[in-house]
Amino acid sequence: MPTLVFRLRNVPEDEADDIRTLMDESELDWYETSAGNWGIAMPAIWVRNDEDSPKARDLINNYQINRQAERRSDYLDAVESGTAPSLSKRIREQPFKTGGIILFCLFILYVTLNPFLRLIGYTQ
Repeated sequence: MPTLVFRLRNVPEDEADDIRTLMDESELDWYETSAGNWGIAMPAIWVRNDEDSPKARDLINNYQINRQAERRSDYLDAVESGTAPSLSKRIREQPFKTGGIILFCLFILYVTLNPFLRLIGYTQ
């Protein structure tokens, strides 16, 4: 009976490719389902035999532990070298976008609070 071993929704493509390669190298009998035409189905990797499920899960868990350690060290290296993305860098890189977002938030806040302020008599 097929068993779900890895959900692919919101998974980076390089990670999904690594998992596919890992399954092939381990010679597991697996298949992949897509999100469908409208994107509402569950994209996932399945193994055909129940007996392969624990082995596949162990392989995927070990891969994810190693991937997390690599990504964390890459991030810490970027922080130390000053190349990691930060809020201030993003504001400096995209000032008009940031200003637009702030103005939009203020507009939403005004539209939300204005009826209540009128009820209690703070505005005309």
